[in-house]
Amino acid sequence: MNLPLPLLKLITTNCHSKWKPFSRMFSSSLPSPALLLQIPTLFKTSVLQILPPGTKLNGYACKDAANITAADFFFQGLAKPGAPSIPTAASVQKIPGLNTLGVSMTRVDFAPGGLNPPHTHPRATEISFLLEGELDVGFITTSNVLISKTMKKGEVFVFPRGLVHFQKNNGDKPAAALGAFNSQLPGTQSIAATLFAATPEVPDNVLTKAFQIGTKEVDKIKSRFAPKKTD
Repeated sequence: MNLPLPLLKLITTNCHSKWKPFSRMFSSSLPSPALLLQIPTLFKTSVLQILPPGTKLNGYACKDAANITAADFFFQGLAKPGAPSIPTAASVQKIPGLNTLGVSMTRVDFAPGGLNPPHTHPRATEISFLLEGELDVGFITTSNVLISKTMKKGEVFVFPRGLVHFQKNNGDKPAAALGAFNSQLPGTQSIAATLFAATPEVPDNVLTKAFQIGTKEVDKIKSRFAPKKTD
């Protein structure tokens, strides 16, 4: 697929001087999504407006401007409480219009004693806003230092990109939090589930040595992550 003339002109004349090397890297074929991800937000927004319909950026197809509707920018999934401790995501997977915009949100509702277990977001920093209740939250730095705080209604806490963090409702009332991300698809990797419920399985000799426990303990933990059998 050849690049449209407006795109070629944009690349060669309108880019900031520090991005001029990109113009030499583009050929007559469409640049890779990986390369486009490195271009400043203003440039990516301009590209989105003139790329041919069906062209994929970040794995998601661009839509013909004539077919865009309000539904492409709307999601009502955060309006009501979700299942306890199960995040409800408002990402590009639910809101097509978020593609290339680099933002998303999530909502997590907590029953008393509820936990959003230690996890990471490999592609985004999260800023959390407490809607209701109280939460004990924290993240662990790369120096293995715990940074923690008790959040109250209306307060904000930040979880830096890629760091392991958690949220726990130690109160006797429900709590709810909204999270905002600087990524359209931040990704979530739960530490326990990643290690003990991976497919194929992480070898027992890796887990026993890493956690300094026996094979029986590893099997016991794995069994708690196994899918529930139904009759």
